[in-house]
Amino acid sequence: MGPSMVRVVLFDIDGTLIRTGGAGVRAFARVAEEVYGRPGGTAGLSFHGATDSGLVRDFLRTHGVADTPDERRRFLSAYLFWLDHHLSTSAGEICPGVLGFMEDLRGMPQPPMLGLLTGNVRRGAELKLRAHRLWDEFQVGAYGDDHEDRAELARRARQRAEEAIGERLRGAEILVIGDTPADVACSRAIGARCLAVATGGIQQTDLQACEPDWCVPDLGAVSVAEVCA
Repeated sequence: MGPSMVRVVLFDIDGTLIRTGGAGVRAFARVAEEVYGRPGGTAGLSFHGATDSGLVRDFLRTHGVADTPDERRRFLSAYLFWLDHHLSTSAGEICPGVLGFMEDLRGMPQPPMLGLLTGNVRRGAELKLRAHRLWDEFQVGAYGDDHEDRAELARRARQRAEEAIGERLRGAEILVIGDTPADVACSRAIGARCLAVATGGIQQTDLQACEPDWCVPDLGAVSVAEVCA
């Protein structure tokens, strides 16, 4: 295999692989109202590029609730219940270009390992991707319940990919694909290549300002050969 061939591709989920129609945001809001008695209590949270565990921490601290492991588990358990509910009532969609891009990855002479690098807790990631029959495409991942810092998630995703492959990976052998500045930043934390896609609501010009290796309107606008060779 060539010295710079991409061997692992790590995908963000929301706005990169799929759009849930706001199911996750609504689920957070329902927990705020139903469990904590605070309607509109998530209005000040910034969901773009965030991790679920970081969002829970911010909510608890904002509303003067003790930020303990038990309280976080209580919030996330209720969140997953409501997420499942809202996913069942929201059509959502796979982002443009995703299916073709993944098909091209699988068709490479030496297909890279596909993984997830997401702020979703693992069960939330599974619920979202199973709704679109995508969960089984991915072999490794790092999730929002691993850590609340995305740079640390990137390091854990790299470590898990190395364990699965059985050898160390150089940064250039990893491609991170995401739709927010946070995805670009966490790719830099592990020296990976970064492909930014403007399918999650952030303008392409704003993503380009973060200096990813590639920045495209959607995954149909870039070739696998270009970003993986």
